[in-house]
Amino acid sequence: MYKKYFKRIFDIFLSILGLPIFLVILIVFGLLIKLEDRGPIFYKAERIGKNFKIYKMYKFRSMKVNASTLLNDDGSTYNAKDDPRVTKIGKFMRETSIDETPQIINVLKGDMSIIGPRASMAIVIDTFKDDEKDKMKVRPGITGYTQAYFRNSLSNRDKRLKDAWYAKKMSFWLDVKIFFKTILTVFNKESIYTESSKDERNII
Repeated sequence: MYKKYFKRIFDIFLSILGLPIFLVILIVFGLLIKLEDRGPIFYKAERIGKNFKIYKMYKFRSMKVNASTLLNDDGSTYNAKDDPRVTKIGKFMRETSIDETPQIINVLKGDMSIIGPRASMAIVIDTFKDDEKDKMKVRPGITGYTQAYFRNSLSNRDKRLKDAWYAKKMSFWLDVKIFFKTILTVFNKESIYTESSKDERNII
C-alpha cells in the first residue's frame, strides 16, 4: 500500500512543503553561481528513471561551463576534492548537497521520489546486470539508502546491488531511517569524494 499509493502522496506533500525553502536557496545560490562565471544556474542531465525511462534531472551547476565528464573504470562519476572542473561555489554546494535541491522539481513532475535509488546516467543503461535491474522498479530519489549510509564509499557495482535491495525492501520505516541518516551524513560530511588515479579515468 505504501509503495503503490502513499509514497507518492508523501513525495508531493513534502515537495510542496519544501518549495519556499527551495525558492530561498534558488535566489541565493542562483545569484552566487551567476556572479562567479556568468554561466547557467541549472545543469540538466539525462538519467534512468523508473522502468528504464529516460528523463532530465535538474541540479544546480557545480562545474565550469562545458566541463568534460570523467568516469572511473567502474562507471561511477569521478569526484575529487581538488577537481579543477568544479567552481568555488560548486565545491561548497557539493559538500553540503545543496546542488541536489532542484530535484524537488523532478519529484513534483513524477520523475523522482524524495527517497529512492541513486539515478544512473543514461549512457550506462546497457551496462546493468540482471541482479542490478530491480533498481529501476521504483523512482530514483534525491537521497536514498546508498547515499545516506555509504555516499561515495562503495564501488559502482555495490551501489547498484544495494539500490536493487532497497527497491525490493522499500517500506515507510526504511524511508524514515534513510531520511534521518541522510541529515547526519550531510552534516558530518561523510564520504563526499570518490576518485581513481589519473590514468584510470575515462573522459566523455
